[in-house]
Amino acid sequence: MGIEFLVLFQQILRIAVPYVLTSVGASFSERGGVVNLALEGMMLAGAFGAAIGEYYTGSAAAGIALALVSGLSVAFLHAFVTVSMKADQIVSGIAINILVMGATRFGLSVFFGSAMNSARIKGIEVSSVFVDPLFLAALFSVVTGQFLLFRTPYGLRLRAAGESAETADSAGIRVSAMRYSGVLVSGALAALAGAFLVFQQHSFTEGMSAGRGYIALAAMIIGKWNPAGAALASLMFASAEAAEMWLQSGFLPTQLVQSLPYVITLLVLAGFVGKAVAPRDLGVPYDKGRRLLK
Repeated sequence: MGIEFLVLFQQILRIAVPYVLTSVGASFSERGGVVNLALEGMMLAGAFGAAIGEYYTGSAAAGIALALVSGLSVAFLHAFVTVSMKADQIVSGIAINILVMGATRFGLSVFFGSAMNSARIKGIEVSSVFVDPLFLAALFSVVTGQFLLFRTPYGLRLRAAGESAETADSAGIRVSAMRYSGVLVSGALAALAGAFLVFQQHSFTEGMSAGRGYIALAAMIIGKWNPAGAALASLMFASAEAAEMWLQSGFLPTQLVQSLPYVITLLVLAGFVGKAVAPRDLGVPYDKGRRLLK
């Protein structure tokens, strides 16, 4: 029984890693005032970059580096469209997700001659999830993210940009720079989440993020735009997903079991979203000297 519990516990932690990384990153983006539905695309771009990087170099470190470049590129695009061009943030996020989905499918055909999956890669071979560098990065992101957002001048400025951009501007804070930084942090962490998925699966498959970006966004909302709270909510969703895997061999219909994580997401959101208060200027574009109305 003890061994089975340890296996289940490690499985939950392994599933939680991409949720934790992405939801912590989402906290930075949305605390700065930018709605980030593009997390799914950032994660997928990171996963593809990691697969390409390791396949052509044989190095997991190179895969992670290319994952970061890919995720940051998508994040920069989202920031440019929403912060600089003042475009609708919801539309931008959805459009970027569709763009990345198509781009990675095209990339698969170019680099691997397949529209479905890449060649096998080695990934990061470790004896336990506890010593996986990306698991440790997820832990580090929670502690560091919590400290940066609530214990540093940078965090104060970023939160000011999301709560009241007009007040922040009048205090000399560069609202656009703060918002760019929040989106870029989210892109970097979502890219690491994508790299973790690829290394666990040992290949890139079409659409392998499979809605994790949206669930991570839900975890961030449940966690009240707080890295520690987002991480705890991510563990809850990971537990639901692990339960799904363990129940598939039981007496319940497979379709019902597979829907479990999404049903739990809806139920928990229904209970929490009304109680969680978003940053006041979340989703509101801002021009220096004047606040744009929704």
